[in-house]
Amino acid sequence: MNKRLVNSLILLVIPMLGVADERDGKAIVRDAIDHWRGLSSYTEMTMIIHRPDWERSMTMRAWTKGDDHSLVRVVEPKKDRGNGTLTDDDRMWSYSPKINRVIKVPSSMMGQSWMGSDFSNKDIARADEIVEEYVHTLLATEEVDGITVYEVEAVPDEDAAVVWGREVLRIREDHVVLEHSFFDQDGELVKSLQTMEITDMGGRSTAKRQRMSKADYPDEWTEIQVKDVAYEVELKDSLFTLSNLRNPRD
Repeated sequence: MNKRLVNSLILLVIPMLGVADERDGKAIVRDAIDHWRGLSSYTEMTMIIHRPDWERSMTMRAWTKGDDHSLVRVVEPKKDRGNGTLTDDDRMWSYSPKINRVIKVPSSMMGQSWMGSDFSNKDIARADEIVEEYVHTLLATEEVDGITVYEVEAVPDEDAAVVWGREVLRIREDHVVLEHSFFDQDGELVKSLQTMEITDMGGRSTAKRQRMSKADYPDEWTEIQVKDVAYEVELKDSLFTLSNLRNPRD
């Protein structure tokens, strides 16, 4: 085989390998999101916000339907009861019974803290953004306790309206996210979401306990503890409305 033919074959094979990596990485991330949300879901959970000198917790109920609709409502403590967040595609509204007012969260505030936690409004609003507006590369595959774990790098498109330079996820073959790390434009780690406990719940493997922490402040974190979850539940579209956000009928 002459040298010119070999070089031509190499030029053909390399792009094909790149496309395969992108497709596989994207599919892995997409499957993880679908696994977490299902076609629809209902979750009861506790959010614990920890700081070196104080800690507070909130009990919440959450509903999701498809990729675009979600509703989170605080149940306890009493002083926070009724606070809620509604998302519809890339739009978000919050409601506080203290002021009896629904407020649309502007795009300029999507990077700010959600309910005083280490999660941002953006983290809550668009879980599928990382699929639609990123390029994915499968970096590594390893075995952990007999389970295959994939490491996927997600780099945003040039015109994507995101703050991160890249994100790296470690996802088990059963679609449970073990770790999700967020890096700034300079490649520095800003924060990471780590799964602390996995259990069978709602008919599938589920991340029962996850913790979001910032790289510069390891003693400050927010933990989500899932108490119960049900998937593929029948939910009416009227659940995900501003009217229901203000006056719950669920």
